[in-house]
Amino acid sequence: MTKIITKSQIPALVARLHKGRKRIVFTNGVFDIMHAGHVDYLTRARRLGDMLIVGLNTDASVKVNKGDLRPIVPYKYRAKVLAALAVVDYIVPLERKTPDKLIPLINPHVLVKGADYKISEIVGADHVLAHGGKVVRMKLVKGLSTSEIIRRIKQSY
Repeated sequence: MTKIITKSQIPALVARLHKGRKRIVFTNGVFDIMHAGHVDYLTRARRLGDMLIVGLNTDASVKVNKGDLRPIVPYKYRAKVLAALAVVDYIVPLERKTPDKLIPLINPHVLVKGADYKISEIVGADHVLAHGGKVVRMKLVKGLSTSEIIRRIKQSY
């Protein structure tokens, strides 16, 4: 099975992982212009369990969240870069603005988001906590963000 899966493949995958008593970690994001901050975040998230599933925003959902000029890198290439990382076990497209429908389908043991979010702002936190899971607010690497990289490129060139 490839690391890049479809939403329809999730139920069978999750059933297999739960049956094998694998601790599932879920996070989501755009991961546009992959940088060391992304790698650090994903590496630390993966350490929280046995399997890391990443909900990767599709191009349409990125435009809703970030505006018409994003993403810089199309979904298929962002997914390919994520799939090349050993710490990422599976990538599933996130077609909506938030993972509100995806999280109950995956039912992760651990939900990870950046520490720039309050627990009350993390979509799916209520579901994960209600099912005995854990929500982790992961500290981000200061000064490393795609928006900051874009700003510096625009300023320099």
